Amino acid sequence: MQFYHDIVTEKSFRFLQDLRRKYKFVLIGGWAVFLYSHSLKSKDVDIIVDYEELASLKESYDVFKNDRLKKYEIKTGEFDIDIYVPLYSQIGIEPEEIKKEAVNKEGFFVPRLETLFVLKLYAWRERQGSLKGGKDELDIFSLAALPEFDWPRYSELIKKYKFESLNGDFLKFIKRTTRVSELEINEQRMAKLKKKIFDSMKV
Repeated sequence: MQFYHDIVTEKSFRFLQDLRRKYKFVLIGGWAVFLYSHSLKSKDVDIIVDYEELASLKESYDVFKNDRLKKYEIKTGEFDIDIYVPLYSQIGIEPEEIKKEAVNKEGFFVPRLETLFVLKLYAWRERQGSLKGGKDELDIFSLAALPEFDWPRYSELIKKYKFESLNGDFLKFIKRTTRVSELEINEQRMAKLKKKIFDSMKV
C-alpha cells in the first residue's frame, strides 16, 4: 500500500541518499520508520544535525528558519526537508540525546526503535486529524507490530521523559482500533498485538 505518490517518494529517497553522501545526520520521521518496517514510504525528509552541518547545508541550499515549529526547512516544491538541531528543536526528546544512541540501519543513522516510536507518538499527538497525523498513525502501528519491539524499554522511556499522558493517549488509541487494513493487520492480528502490548506494559 502506498500513502504518497510513488514518483514523489522516489525523488524524496534519492534526495535523502544524496544527503547521506555529503552530510552527517540522524534520520528520523517516516523514512526512519520505513528502514525498520519496510511498509509505507515517506515523502518529507526529517533529520537531526549539529550546527556545523547546518552551516554546511546553508552553503548548498536555501535553508529557512521556522521559529514557530522550532526547526529549519528546505523546500523543493514536491517535498520538504525538516532539519532539527540541539537546544532549539522540540521533538519530544532532546536531539542530542537521540544522536548519542543512534544506530546504523541500512547505511543511515536512526534512533533506536523504541525511541523512534516515542518521537512518532509525540508528532502524532500534535497532528491528529491531519493528513500527516493519519500517516503518523500508520507509522505507529508499523513499528508496534515489529517482533523485536522492546516494550519494557518503551515503558522506561515513558518514565524517563515523563510521557505518561502521551502513553495514555496511545493506549486509548490502540484500544479503539480493531484493524489497520493499510498494513494488512486484521482483527485477529490486532488482538494478538494488543495482548502483547498490554501484557508487556501490565495494563
